[in-house]
Amino acid sequence: MSISIFLSHPRPANDAQRRFIVALGAYLTERGFVPRTLGVTDYDTNAPLRAIRRVLLECNGVLAVAFRRMLVVEGQVLQGHTRHGSGADATEMVGGAWLTSPWAHIEPAMAYELGLPVLQVREAGVREEGLIERGVLGLAGPELDLEAETPESYLQAHEWVSVAGTWEGYVRTVFDRKGAPQRLFLA
Repeated sequence: MSISIFLSHPRPANDAQRRFIVALGAYLTERGFVPRTLGVTDYDTNAPLRAIRRVLLECNGVLAVAFRRMLVVEGQVLQGHTRHGSGADATEMVGGAWLTSPWAHIEPAMAYELGLPVLQVREAGVREEGLIERGVLGLAGPELDLEAETPESYLQAHEWVSVAGTWEGYVRTVFDRKGAPQRLFLA
């Protein structure tokens, strides 16, 4: 019996990212999951958000990968205006930081709203903000450093196995509960 999950990731930009997605897909399949990704395994001509929602409703969990997509060589992050207009906006200087695809925020947020368990993986160097900030949605895998480790070593590491096992338990619970009859009262 296979359990559908939504595998959210931007289109890989290099061989290391491609190898990771292939290894992750094999890992999930080996554990009884069917990874589904819009534009890879599923296609829809509707507006993207409608298509994503349709696939999410058929899935039992989400594994979201935040790959490096855009390098910020030099920039500033506004931290907000000081109180009472007494000075300039506070800024944080940013250099050498990577941003990921906006879909790494959108798809997990949609899954969260549907009550699906979400596990996030963030590639090293990707700025932790929004929904990819560690712990915002609950489960987060260890940082993925594709320059220092192979996909296989990442997927065999104790920290990954532990958090992935927790997520798998949640996904299997969702799958089981979807098949149960509605309860009219608590037993």
